[in-house]
Amino acid sequence: MRDVAIIGVGHTKFGVLKEKNILDLACESSLQAIENSGCSNKKFDAVYVGNMCAESLNHFTGLASALVDRINLIPAAADQIKNGPASGGSAIKAGFQAIKAGTCDLVLVTGVEKMTHVKERGRVTSTVATITHHAGERLHGVSLPAMAGMLTRYYLHEYNATMKYLDDIAIKNHRNGVHNPNAHFQREISEFMKRAEQKGKGSWSDEYEFLHDDKVNPIIADPLRLFHVCPVSDGAASVILCEGALAKKMTDKPIYIRGVGQATDTHLVTERKTLRELEAVRWACNQAYKMAGKSSKDIDVGELHDAFEILEIMQSEAAGFFPLGEGGKAAEAGKTTIDGEIPINPSGGLKARGHPLGATGVAQVVELYWQLREEAGKRQVSNPKVGITVNFGGFGNNIVSIIVERGF
Repeated sequence: MRDVAIIGVGHTKFGVLKEKNILDLACESSLQAIENSGCSNKKFDAVYVGNMCAESLNHFTGLASALVDRINLIPAAADQIKNGPASGGSAIKAGFQAIKAGTCDLVLVTGVEKMTHVKERGRVTSTVATITHHAGERLHGVSLPAMAGMLTRYYLHEYNATMKYLDDIAIKNHRNGVHNPNAHFQREISEFMKRAEQKGKGSWSDEYEFLHDDKVNPIIADPLRLFHVCPVSDGAASVILCEGALAKKMTDKPIYIRGVGQATDTHLVTERKTLRELEAVRWACNQAYKMAGKSSKDIDVGELHDAFEILEIMQSEAAGFFPLGEGGKAAEAGKTTIDGEIPINPSGGLKARGHPLGATGVAQVVELYWQLREEAGKRQVSNPKVGITVNFGGFGNNIVSIIVERGF
């Protein structure tokens, strides 16, 4: 079967983008990717758009068709891919499969979300919660933060873990985000602390004391506090995929998608066999490893879906980087920093880069593209050759994992 390469990428700023609507954002990252790939004079076979909430939050359907028309890629096929927060990863999977199967040679994949304009913030939380089980969870007011809080409590009890592990990850990801010009937050936790002190909100001995002050870092879903949770963001990210022979003509630094995995667990969290690990993450990663002919030991850098910091810990275990119960200790020991044993989320992750739902899975792959081409600036990992993503749909019940490899 044919190789599938990434030959160009685009990425808007993530954050509160008041002046741009959802189609503006999709166009911006798409045109960046097309220019970056050198394909502006090429005929695209298909466009896949990953998005979760355009209908409910933007009153916008037909987003993929509108994008093809707006940036003049007619008559390319247009599909909108919806898989909750894993929509971006699923859109890349669709493009990958189309090229692998030989039905397409050149594909644009864009992930996008516009969320911060909604004044009733509870409406955003409620919309995202529609991915939970209606009768068993959502009907009773269970939200995604509530689930993350309960999972954190379970992990702390099961493995005798401490909240400091989550603090360490938040501190790390904010530190990484400082060097990501597209990140929603480009400030270290220590900078937030200094600004709070200047405003007379208190005085703290270090970041850990600051992170456990109820006034500046309140409980969101016990025991998770504000800085343990990703922000609501706007933004878009894009990749250009093509078959291997064309890639060699277009660039001397192709990045290949070597493996894609996707797995589904029970919709109701209470029906899962265990909470000790995120089994759908393990299944999806193992599928990707098998397709790529790799193992967790071959991975040089990972982009994991830390919508809540407990998820980075548990995904690092399910992906095979650390034994069960050891992910938090590894983070505390510095093993997941940019210069650590297995760098995780050099982009800043969802915590600092931000989380425009449908864009996240594509943004993860964009970051790995930059890392493997050694174009990530001050957040660059040392000589990475293979990277993996985990794009987390539902509350761990629909996972997409993608492995990319340097092709030069």
